Amino acid sequence: MKIKRILTSLFATPVHASRSWQVEECSEFASLLLKTGVTGHMILNSSHIPQKSVNISGTLNEIPFCQLLGRIPYAGNNSVIFELWLPAAENYTGRFVVVGNGGMAGTVSEGDLIRNLNKGFAVAGGNAGHLASENNAGNGAPGVYLPYMHDKEQVKAWIHNSIAYFTPIARRIASAFYRNGPKHSYYEGCSTGGAQGFALAQFHPELFDGIIAGSPGNWYSHLALSFLWNSQVTQAILEKCDAIDGVRDGVLENPLLCDFDVATLECKPSGTNSSACLTPAQVSTAQKIYAGPVDLRSNASLYPGFSVGSETEWMMQEGYLADAFSIPILQNMVFNNLSYDPSTFDWGNNVDAVNDRVGTLIDEISPDLSSPKATGAKMIVFQGWADPFNAATWPIQHLHQIEDRFSGDVSDWFRLFMIPGGGHCGSATNYPQVPGNWHALDALVQWVETGEPPTEMLGTDPLDVNLKEKTSKLCPWPQTAKFRGGNPDDWNSFKCEE
Repeated sequence: MKIKRILTSLFATPVHASRSWQVEECSEFASLLLKTGVTGHMILNSSHIPQKSVNISGTLNEIPFCQLLGRIPYAGNNSVIFELWLPAAENYTGRFVVVGNGGMAGTVSEGDLIRNLNKGFAVAGGNAGHLASENNAGNGAPGVYLPYMHDKEQVKAWIHNSIAYFTPIARRIASAFYRNGPKHSYYEGCSTGGAQGFALAQFHPELFDGIIAGSPGNWYSHLALSFLWNSQVTQAILEKCDAIDGVRDGVLENPLLCDFDVATLECKPSGTNSSACLTPAQVSTAQKIYAGPVDLRSNASLYPGFSVGSETEWMMQEGYLADAFSIPILQNMVFNNLSYDPSTFDWGNNVDAVNDRVGTLIDEISPDLSSPKATGAKMIVFQGWADPFNAATWPIQHLHQIEDRFSGDVSDWFRLFMIPGGGHCGSATNYPQVPGNWHALDALVQWVETGEPPTEMLGTDPLDVNLKEKTSKLCPWPQTAKFRGGNPDDWNSFKCEE
């Protein structure tokens, strides 16, 4: 109630009764927040940022803005740090956007802030309720103590709650700055931010008119287990063949000299739940990758298979991700033992421990999204087929779960877009010809503000500079884009069809 009274007083300030605050008055505006009773724990800093004076990863601010840095306390003597970027009134569209986090978070995603600022949105983002500087620079690693994973409130804030902690305050401050509330409020996040999007739909459905959840890691605990599972084969090969060249350096000098047989990793009857072995089906899959494609009529080789030692290139990120996510979560949260050996993980009983000790705090997989549906909110999920992190079929599976919960079609409020050749939240390195900028927020704004569901979504900006003008048509699942003649690099040459 105190904050509400403070912001009400801002609306009532006579000197600005007839107009929005100017970005040049940013510090004066912040000072007034303090004078009306908000102490330093809320607004930490304020700056007027002139046009083209901030460069975030090569992107300049095309619009001058008022930059506010704030802090919101939450349970356990913790706080969320947030930034609020308020574009000049003449550039402001009347829309308020909140952006999510990536990975283990701990910082504000300023690249997402500047991208949305340049569209004329008032935009806010937070650090997910903990500091990267206190948590190994926001990076997990085996044997490293991560303080936030030992604080239950910080773990819950990471994905489930941090956006909800600062969004109401940030929106009210924006309303005071422009002397009008935003016409519409949107959330946009990818990866961990996609999981945060599902958390908003599941736990805080009243906050936004529309939600973007890209490459969603919303089954986060089991996603982490998949990273651990996928890192096994290479370690077994290196153990057998690394020293052939006379030195153990983690590299096979000549893979052709390694006589490793993946069948030796097949589980014995008593070890089917061990992370040190593979099921017959997994052995068969690995053998097919080693063998390469064959002509099914003659069994003749069509192309050489992958050599032993190349397994980390099959799933380029999985070895890294096991170290960065799976093992830290097991060591810090599940077993509370930084010396825990992940190779001893029991794929039967220990899964229950992961579900109980971690899943309840960081997963957002309930198919019952009746609350956001009831509010009239819209939700767009997107997923790249070539995503090296997430299982691309998981969002499809989850969509089917939601459809089952609602006994049929949910496309009037929930739509999934699958992206051919798309990577994790953007371009896939091995698909440079595929546009990697997917205009999901544009589609969501159109849906929310006109009531017309998106029947297509635009893709732009492939990595290949020779195709910089190429566009792609992305379709709501289960539709896919079918070529109808014309220029194949123009999205207008395609039509979404089942």
